Amino acid sequence: ASENLKEFVDEKVGKLAHFDDHIISADVTLSSGDGKNADNKVCEIRLVVPGYDEFVKKNAESFEAATLDAVDTLQKILRRKKDKK
Repeated sequence: ASENLKEFVDEKVGKLAHFDDHIISADVTLSSGDGKNADNKVCEIRLVVPGYDEFVKKNAESFEAATLDAVDTLQKILRRKKDKK
């Protein structure tokens, strides 16, 4: 991945720390799916949190769009968990 893409992913995934102080790490995997459809860029994010891990996999036309979609989904999950507490 290019440096710009790495910085983009780091910035967006880093914002998840605002939603849960107990996040240990975030494992991000970017890959290209099959070339048969337009949404062939895949972003997988696994958040390691004590007691549970959250995993999200999103497809889009670009890695940036897939990353934004995955981060948005994780933010919603973390908000719901925080509201339950």
